[in-house]
Amino acid sequence: MIEIEVKKELLGSLGKMDLDVNLTIEAQSFVALSGQSGSGKTTLLRILAGLEEAKGRIVVDNEVWLDGFKALPPQKRGIGFVFQDYALFPNMSILDNLLFVRQDKALAKELLSMSELLELAHRKPATLSGGQKQRVSLCRAMMNRPKLLLMDEPLSALDPFMRNKLQQEILSLHKTFGTTTIMVSHDPSEMYRLSSRVVVLSQGKIVQDGDAKSVLLRTQGSQKFSFEGELLDVIKVDVIYIAIVAIGQQIVEVVLDASEALDLHVGDRVNIGTKAFAPILQKWEKK
Repeated sequence: MIEIEVKKELLGSLGKMDLDVNLTIEAQSFVALSGQSGSGKTTLLRILAGLEEAKGRIVVDNEVWLDGFKALPPQKRGIGFVFQDYALFPNMSILDNLLFVRQDKALAKELLSMSELLELAHRKPATLSGGQKQRVSLCRAMMNRPKLLLMDEPLSALDPFMRNKLQQEILSLHKTFGTTTIMVSHDPSEMYRLSSRVVVLSQGKIVQDGDAKSVLLRTQGSQKFSFEGELLDVIKVDVIYIAIVAIGQQIVEVVLDASEALDLHVGDRVNIGTKAFAPILQKWEKK
């Protein structure tokens, strides 16, 4: 069990704000932390890791990591941290990167084998692809058999195929080692596939907290699906209009009539969904 009650003044995207989070996390669960840039997600991870100061209280399996301003040093917290930029030692082999954390060759080889990296154990990071580097980073984070694994958008720089592959490896390691995991992500499919719980931050506060389906599945009325996107263009073709919309990494076309097209402008955030299998598109209103 992890109990988190922390406060810290931050400079967010809209100016000064207070990070104020009160959260209880079950052991061995997988929590996705989401929200707009500047909402405090990465800062919360760094506070949990002991890399940033805050006031409050953090208790992990009855061990106090933070009490007021008194904090347990990062090296005594039993955490694993996976960064966006891999943070590997370039002068060391893959195996030595893992053994630097803990001198346990059996565990290192087990992790490399699970990640299909055993044959590359003696190569340097510079010779690896981005996906392979991130696997090494993940393996290294697991070398201490951490109580808590923290991941800050670990797959954001990878192509969709590699991202899907590593998602399965992350889930496999999480289940095999029974580690409590908190991952920052902006990818709905990634959160849905991996997490048992999604916590959404806005301006330093928790605004949504629930299972992945209830938080991520956004439908209204009789709609079969609903996604947010950005309007890239509206093209007139004879008597109809075609809206070009970017949804994540995909671009879709939606047919509009003249009245629907009048209120739309390039750059608008829009909702796209279906009713009775016919796509409909509405201007997105920020709540």
